[in-house]
Amino acid sequence: MHFTIEQILRGDVPSAGQPPPVAGASLRPVHLRVNGQDYHLQLEPRVSLLDALREFMGLTGTKKGCNQGACGACTVLVNGERINSCLTLAIMHEGQDITTIEGLGTPDELHPLQAAFIEHDGFQCGYCTPGQICSAVAMLREVAQGDASSATTDLTATKIELTDEELRERMCGNVCRCGAYLGILNAIREVHAQPQTEQSR
Repeated sequence: MHFTIEQILRGDVPSAGQPPPVAGASLRPVHLRVNGQDYHLQLEPRVSLLDALREFMGLTGTKKGCNQGACGACTVLVNGERINSCLTLAIMHEGQDITTIEGLGTPDELHPLQAAFIEHDGFQCGYCTPGQICSAVAMLREVAQGDASSATTDLTATKIELTDEELRERMCGNVCRCGAYLGILNAIREVHAQPQTEQSR
């Protein structure tokens, strides 16, 4: 977004916390349920879920990395399944339950994966961490349900063993440019070893 010197001097720019200006005639009412809270927005149909979360709801935990679905920094949960929020339109998710990193835990009561990432140094700069954690939450649910991956050797097995190869394959959509993969994998392994009720608390 670019502004002229005249616009800046007149104050014709959005202040922090205000949604960016959009073309007026094509706005549509959009109702989204995020982290258990209802948001009633006026959006252009072309606004991505990622931009709606960050720019219109102020939920900046979800990061914009490549904006092409290649890095996973924008991963959120929609009805419990992980998606790249940069690749989908906000308007497509009306009536669905959206969970971002802000909805997984609180500073006083971290989600088990958040606590494990801290314990195992599963981050350096932290930019990819929200997407890594959201992806891992859904991935552990997929494993518990017996969903196969391309690394699964026995497609008839009812219980999937989370080997190194299996874990890497299932998390390959989330890139850590700092290379904190060992800590990330160890954090996920720790939570995977916990009883199912502890994983989802």
